Amino acid sequence: MSWHVEHLPTPCYVVDRQLLARNLAVLDRVQREAGCKILLALKGFAMWSLFPQIRQTLAGASASSLNEARLAAEEFGGETHVYAPAYRDEEFPALLRYADHLVFNSFSQWRRFREAVRGADRTISCGVRINPGYAEVGVELYNPCAPGSRLGIPASQFAADGLAGIEGVHFHALCEQGADVLARVLVHVEERFGHYIHNMRWVNFGGGHHITRPDYDVDLLIREVVRFREKYGVRVYLEPGEAIALNTGVLVARVLDLVHNGMDIAILDTSATAHMPDVLEMPYRPEVEGAGRVGQFPHAYRLAGLTCLAGDVIGDYSFPEPLTIGQQLVFSDMAHYTMVKNTAFNGVPLPGIVIIDSASGACTMVRQFGYEDYRNRLS
Repeated sequence: MSWHVEHLPTPCYVVDRQLLARNLAVLDRVQREAGCKILLALKGFAMWSLFPQIRQTLAGASASSLNEARLAAEEFGGETHVYAPAYRDEEFPALLRYADHLVFNSFSQWRRFREAVRGADRTISCGVRINPGYAEVGVELYNPCAPGSRLGIPASQFAADGLAGIEGVHFHALCEQGADVLARVLVHVEERFGHYIHNMRWVNFGGGHHITRPDYDVDLLIREVVRFREKYGVRVYLEPGEAIALNTGVLVARVLDLVHNGMDIAILDTSATAHMPDVLEMPYRPEVEGAGRVGQFPHAYRLAGLTCLAGDVIGDYSFPEPLTIGQQLVFSDMAHYTMVKNTAFNGVPLPGIVIIDSASGACTMVRQFGYEDYRNRLS
């Protein structure tokens, strides 16, 4: 299929309903065969115009702030699970209106807020986050179990006498990883916390599961979830964000100018730092439709962003033909961790948001951003 949207302004994120449906079918199989529930992690993908399609399959959404919790409850429905490293006193009463599951990062946070939970006018199932002390995440920035991590209670500090009122545990130790890594993480979870889990009602395996990646071992995931669920008699939750939107969308941009400084440089109407921040944070080099690595094709360019940040560089690429001003370029796999993390740095407009349906050919610009969106973030 072609992602080019010549009739729409750029930059824009474009998400395909049919590719989303393909991912949801995989997740539906996991839920059915493993007997677990899968939640949409809003920190990875929060395009609420697609929630009606997603909630036909998934059990609910997971949130990490009051705003995300409200979005989950009001726009998604189903179960709303909330976890944050710490909760703000002034926001907690509002949070109780939205959360169905509430996970605390420490026993001190649980002690601080447990009476408020018990006094809520709705039933909320509470849990604590554990830190299994083991992960295979290669980038320290994304490793929730790195030494000195603030995320979760380590086994050495876990206390049975603090569990009154606690019905579940949550852990997160993966980042874009397979079921084989999960299986090894579970060994450490069970060794260090298994004797507590027998007394729980649910366990949340967190996110980072790349379930919809083509080479992901779905059968192994199902076996591990079934084994764990039957061994401990608990309900199991998974809360990926990326797996829902993986390979479902792109970022379409245009070439604004071509300059030369020891190499050919194409300045685009998009930005790595503002519109695809993981390119710099991870870092990684996104694929561009029709392009290759330098040396693969005869015409090499550095693709650069529109902001004044010196390092606003997307990467070096080669193309079969020379680039031209006004030409569209398509960056692949740009649905997740883009819209939720982008910024208006330098006042550069945020990309529009487009939904297409590759089966019917329908293409709709569902959101554009202008001066008021930039102005209203400031004062």
